[in-house]
Formats: sequence, C-alpha cells, structure tokens
Amino acid sequence: MRGLTIPAAALAAALLAATAGAQPAPRRVVHRDAPPPEPVVVELFTAQGCAGCPEANARVEAVAAEPGVIALTYAVDYWDYLGWEDTFAKPEFSQRQRAYRRPLRLRDVSTPQVVIDGRRQVVGAGGAALQSAIDEEAARRIFPPEIEFRESGDRVGVGSGTAPAGGAEIVAVMYTPGPQTVEIQRGDNRGRSVRHTNVVRSVRTLGDWTGQPGLYALPAARDPDQAVAILVQSKTDRRILNGAVLPPR
Repeated sequence: MRGLTIPAAALAAALLAATAGAQPAPRRVVHRDAPPPEPVVVELFTAQGCAGCPEANARVEAVAAEPGVIALTYAVDYWDYLGWEDTFAKPEFSQRQRAYRRPLRLRDVSTPQVVIDGRRQVVGAGGAALQSAIDEEAARRIFPPEIEFRESGDRVGVGSGTAPAGGAEIVAVMYTPGPQTVEIQRGDNRGRSVRHTNVVRSVRTLGDWTGQPGLYALPAARDPDQAVAILVQSKTDRRILNGAVLPPR
C-alpha cells in the first residue's frame, strides 16, 4: 500500500483544529477488495474446433468467478469447416464478434478473442493482460444508467443517463451458468475434452435507450435454467455502459 503524504499547510490546519478542541472528521474507509458497483462484461469468442481456444476458455472461467465480472462465452461457427461442428455455435454469435471489428480497428476477427466492456480486446486471453484489462475497466465507469429487474421477472428497468452519440440499445443475452464439457471427436481438438463456462444460447435486442428511463419486456420463451445478462450497449462504438444478471428462474 502506498504511503499517505500530507501537505504541510493541511497538517498545520489539522493541529490548530485539534488544539481548539475540535472533533476530527471521520476517516473514509475504502474497501479496495470490494466488487465494483457496476460489473465488467467479459465476452469470449471461442470455438470447439480451435486448437488454441481451450486455454483461453480456462482463463475466462477463472475470472468468471470474480465478483463484479459478467463472463459470457460465444461459440462461433466459422471453424466448423475443419470437420467438427461446434455444438454451441450460432451464426449470430459470429456476427456479434464481427460487429466489434470496426470499433476495435481490427482487420478481421480471430479466435480466441476476449472483448472487455466492448471497448478493448485481449487476444488469446493472456492471464496478466486479461486481469489488467478487467481492473482498468472496473475503474472507468462514471454514472452509468442503473439496471433493475422487476420482481415479476418479466421486465427490466433501465434508468436515465447520458446516451452515447448514435444512441444505445438494450441487449438480452441468455446463457447457461457454470461450466460445460464437450468431448471433441474430430478436427484439431480431436480426443480432447473442451470445457466452457457461461455458454450463450441466444441474444436479443429489447429496444433502444436514448438516455431516458425505460421499461423493457424480457424474452418470455427462455429456458428456466438459463440466466439473462442485460447489457446497455452503444450502437456505434459498441462500448457497454452497464450490465446486470437475472439468475435462472
């Protein structure tokens, strides 16, 4: 922990107040190990046919256990040509990854890729780089719109705030919490047991957010074993302003 340096003028003022019988102001205690008030969203784009992906899967699973992190695993389908059809992949997940290409100034997409809060990427999910990115993004949020699920479980409220240029949208990401293991029978990972965590099953846009508070209907036909992550996401630069999770029913 860094030492606390007190300017001379401030120290003199404090001593003068003490001699006058004044009560010292209570010190503010900051718990640095407490989770941030708004979570950091970690999106992993992976594939069961990608030889380099199992290691990234494991690293994302490790940070998924941290308080203040929403970790989501999207299986992309463009590795299927190698002989193994990914059991979790959907074309819309590949499209979501491609939507980050221009904002992140990338020539093309690749796997494994981790996108943090829609703002930055970590290629291959290197352990130290991933943790550093999460820590930095946790300190970045300033007055994001609040997200609150209704007790009925069928709607979510998003509060007011400053909308980004071009507006934002409310995205519902349905996923299966926890780890899942798949035995790969063909392709580069043939014979391996590939483990995933928080596997995304579907993604749906609930509506636009322009900075004014609004109430949005959650997808009704979702599996009761699935959780729902709500993301307030910019339409243009794709940064995520805030996120929250509704656990399985």
